Amino acid sequence: MTKERAPQVDRAAVFAGDADGLERLWTPHRMAYIDGEAKPADRSERQCPFCAAANADDDEGHLVVARGKLAYVICNLFPYNSGHLLICPYRHVADYTDLTVPERDEVAELTQRAMVVVRSVMGPDGFNLGMNQGDVAGAGIAAHLHQHVVPRWSGDANFFPIIAQTKAMPQLLADTRRRLAEAWHIEKEYK
Repeated sequence: MTKERAPQVDRAAVFAGDADGLERLWTPHRMAYIDGEAKPADRSERQCPFCAAANADDDEGHLVVARGKLAYVICNLFPYNSGHLLICPYRHVADYTDLTVPERDEVAELTQRAMVVVRSVMGPDGFNLGMNQGDVAGAGIAAHLHQHVVPRWSGDANFFPIIAQTKAMPQLLADTRRRLAEAWHIEKEYK
Protein backbone atom coordinates (compact mmCIF):
# COMPACT_ATOMS: atom_id res chain seq x y z
CA MET A 1 0.00 0.00 0.00
CA THR A 2 1.43 3.36 -1.05
CA LYS A 3 1.12 6.36 1.11
CA GLU A 4 -0.71 9.24 -0.64
CA ARG A 5 0.86 12.64 -0.48
CA ALA A 6 -1.24 15.56 0.58
CA PRO A 7 -1.94 17.98 -2.29
CA GLN A 8 0.57 20.79 -2.49
CA VAL A 9 -0.89 24.28 -2.09
CA ASP A 10 1.07 27.20 -3.46
CA ARG A 11 1.38 30.32 -1.40
CA ALA A 12 -0.20 33.42 -2.91
CA ALA A 13 3.24 35.03 -3.14
CA VAL A 14 4.29 32.55 -5.86
CA PHE A 15 1.32 33.31 -8.16
CA ALA A 16 1.82 35.47 -11.24
CA GLY A 17 1.93 39.21 -10.67
CA ASP A 18 4.05 41.78 -8.99
CA ALA A 19 4.35 41.72 -5.23
CA ASP A 20 2.52 44.73 -3.83
CA GLY A 21 2.64 43.98 -0.11
CA LEU A 22 -1.14 43.67 0.16
CA GLU A 23 -2.96 40.70 1.67
CA ARG A 24 -5.86 39.21 -0.30
CA LEU A 25 -9.25 38.14 1.00
CA TRP A 26 -10.64 35.80 -1.63
CA THR A 27 -14.45 35.76 -1.82
CA PRO A 28 -15.45 33.32 -4.57
CA HIS A 29 -19.01 33.09 -3.23
CA ARG A 30 -19.56 36.65 -4.55
CA MET A 31 -19.24 35.44 -8.18
CA ALA A 32 -22.95 34.51 -8.27
CA TYR A 33 -23.75 38.13 -7.40
CA ILE A 34 -21.20 39.50 -9.87
CA ASP A 35 -22.47 37.21 -12.63
CA GLY A 36 -25.98 38.60 -12.17
CA GLU A 37 -27.77 35.69 -10.59
CA ALA A 38 -31.38 36.68 -9.69
CA LYS A 39 -31.03 40.17 -11.19
CA PRO A 40 -33.90 41.57 -13.29
CA ALA A 41 -33.71 40.57 -16.95
CA ASP A 42 -33.88 44.19 -18.09
CA ARG A 43 -33.13 47.58 -16.58
CA SER A 44 -36.64 49.00 -16.93
CA GLU A 45 -38.90 50.24 -14.16
CA ARG A 46 -41.16 47.30 -14.94
CA GLN A 47 -38.71 44.80 -13.39
CA CYS A 48 -37.01 47.08 -10.88
CA PRO A 49 -37.34 45.80 -7.30
CA PHE A 50 -36.83 49.34 -5.93
CA CYS A 51 -39.69 50.71 -8.04
CA ALA A 52 -41.89 47.78 -6.94
CA ALA A 53 -41.11 48.41 -3.26
CA ALA A 54 -41.71 52.14 -3.61
CA ASN A 55 -45.13 51.53 -5.17
CA ALA A 56 -46.28 48.82 -2.72
CA ASP A 57 -48.62 49.51 0.18
CA ASP A 58 -46.92 49.78 3.56
CA ASP A 59 -49.12 47.03 5.01
CA GLU A 60 -47.96 44.42 2.46
CA GLY A 61 -45.02 43.40 4.63
CA HIS A 62 -42.28 44.82 2.41
CA LEU A 63 -39.11 46.25 3.86
CA VAL A 64 -39.68 50.02 3.54
CA VAL A 65 -38.65 51.72 6.79
CA ALA A 66 -39.57 55.34 6.02
CA ARG A 67 -40.80 57.52 3.17
CA GLY A 68 -39.87 61.03 2.17
CA LYS A 69 -41.33 63.15 -0.62
CA LEU A 70 -38.69 62.24 -3.23
CA ALA A 71 -36.88 59.24 -1.72
CA TYR A 72 -37.43 56.39 0.72
CA VAL A 73 -35.50 54.08 3.06
CA ILE A 74 -35.64 50.29 2.72
CA CYS A 75 -33.88 47.36 4.40
CA ASN A 76 -31.44 45.62 2.07
CA LEU A 77 -32.85 42.19 1.16
CA PHE A 78 -29.26 40.85 1.06
CA PRO A 79 -27.66 42.73 3.98
CA TYR A 80 -23.98 42.82 4.83
CA ASN A 81 -24.98 43.37 8.48
CA SER A 82 -28.21 43.70 10.43
CA GLY A 83 -29.61 47.18 9.91
CA HIS A 84 -28.17 47.53 6.37
CA LEU A 85 -30.39 50.16 4.76
CA LEU A 86 -30.72 51.56 1.25
CA ILE A 87 -31.80 55.12 0.47
CA CYS A 88 -33.53 55.22 -2.93
CA PRO A 89 -35.11 58.01 -4.93
CA TYR A 90 -38.63 57.18 -6.07
CA ARG A 91 -37.67 58.17 -9.60
CA HIS A 92 -36.01 55.39 -11.60
CA VAL A 93 -32.56 56.93 -12.28
CA ALA A 94 -29.25 55.14 -12.50
CA ASP A 95 -26.61 57.79 -11.96
CA TYR A 96 -26.00 60.20 -9.10
CA THR A 97 -25.63 63.03 -11.63
CA ASP A 98 -29.18 62.32 -12.86
CA LEU A 99 -30.69 63.37 -9.52
CA THR A 100 -32.33 66.75 -9.25
CA VAL A 101 -31.02 69.01 -6.49
CA PRO A 102 -34.08 68.33 -4.29
CA GLU A 103 -33.70 64.54 -4.82
CA ARG A 104 -29.99 64.72 -3.99
CA ASP A 105 -30.71 66.72 -0.85
CA GLU A 106 -33.40 64.33 0.36
CA VAL A 107 -31.20 61.26 -0.26
CA ALA A 108 -28.51 62.99 1.86
CA GLU A 109 -31.01 63.94 4.60
CA LEU A 110 -32.45 60.42 4.74
CA THR A 111 -28.94 58.97 4.91
CA GLN A 112 -28.13 61.23 7.85
CA ARG A 113 -31.41 60.37 9.57
CA ALA A 114 -30.88 56.64 8.95
CA MET A 115 -27.55 56.82 10.77
CA VAL A 116 -29.17 58.54 13.76
CA VAL A 117 -32.01 56.01 13.93
CA VAL A 118 -29.76 52.96 13.50
CA ARG A 119 -27.45 54.32 16.21
CA SER A 120 -30.37 54.77 18.61
CA VAL A 121 -31.79 51.28 17.95
CA MET A 122 -28.72 49.12 17.31
CA GLY A 123 -25.71 50.98 18.72
CA PRO A 124 -23.13 50.34 15.98
CA ASP A 125 -19.53 51.47 16.35
CA GLY A 126 -19.47 53.02 12.87
CA PHE A 127 -20.93 52.94 9.35
CA ASN A 128 -19.99 52.26 5.78
CA LEU A 129 -21.78 54.63 3.39
CA GLY A 130 -21.63 54.37 -0.36
CA MET A 131 -23.03 54.06 -3.84
CA ASN A 132 -21.88 51.66 -6.52
CA GLN A 133 -22.40 53.39 -9.84
CA GLY A 134 -22.75 50.90 -12.69
CA ASP A 135 -22.40 47.14 -13.02
CA VAL A 136 -18.61 47.29 -13.15
CA ALA A 137 -18.56 49.13 -9.81
CA GLY A 138 -20.57 46.35 -8.16
CA ALA A 139 -24.09 47.78 -8.25
CA GLY A 140 -26.53 44.91 -7.76
CA ILE A 141 -29.34 46.92 -9.34
CA ALA A 142 -27.41 49.41 -11.45
CA ALA A 143 -30.51 50.86 -13.13
CA HIS A 144 -31.88 52.40 -9.90
CA LEU A 145 -29.53 54.49 -7.79
CA HIS A 146 -29.34 53.58 -4.10
CA GLN A 147 -27.18 54.75 -1.19
CA HIS A 148 -25.97 52.02 1.21
CA VAL A 149 -25.98 52.68 4.95
CA VAL A 150 -24.22 49.71 6.59
CA PRO A 151 -23.84 49.68 10.37
CA ARG A 152 -20.55 48.21 11.60
CA TRP A 153 -19.50 46.81 14.97
CA SER A 154 -15.99 46.11 16.21
CA GLY A 155 -15.26 42.50 15.30
CA ASP A 156 -18.33 42.07 13.06
CA ALA A 157 -16.34 40.54 10.19
CA ASN A 158 -15.78 36.80 10.30
CA PHE A 159 -14.91 34.03 7.89
CA PHE A 160 -18.34 32.33 7.77
CA PRO A 161 -19.14 33.79 4.33
CA ILE A 162 -15.82 32.62 2.90
CA ILE A 163 -15.49 29.22 4.53
CA ALA A 164 -19.09 28.06 4.87
CA GLN A 165 -20.93 30.30 2.37
CA THR A 166 -23.00 31.40 5.39
CA LYS A 167 -23.71 34.84 6.80
CA ALA A 168 -24.54 35.06 10.50
CA MET A 169 -27.43 37.52 10.89
CA PRO A 170 -28.66 37.92 14.47
CA GLN A 171 -32.01 39.47 13.58
CA LEU A 172 -34.77 38.70 11.06
CA LEU A 173 -35.28 41.35 8.36
CA ALA A 174 -38.92 41.87 9.38
CA ASP A 175 -37.87 42.52 12.98
CA THR A 176 -35.11 44.91 11.89
CA ARG A 177 -37.57 46.79 9.66
CA ARG A 178 -40.18 47.02 12.43
CA ARG A 179 -37.71 48.30 15.04
CA LEU A 180 -36.20 50.90 12.71
CA ALA A 181 -39.58 52.07 11.36
CA GLU A 182 -40.90 52.55 14.91
CA ALA A 183 -37.80 54.49 15.95
CA TRP A 184 -37.88 56.57 12.75
CA HIS A 185 -41.15 58.15 13.80
CA ILE A 186 -40.13 58.59 17.45
CA GLU A 187 -36.70 60.14 16.84
CA LYS A 188 -37.73 63.65 15.77
CA GLU A 189 -34.63 65.68 16.53
CA TYR A 190 -31.32 64.82 14.95
CA LYS A 191 -28.15 66.63 14.00
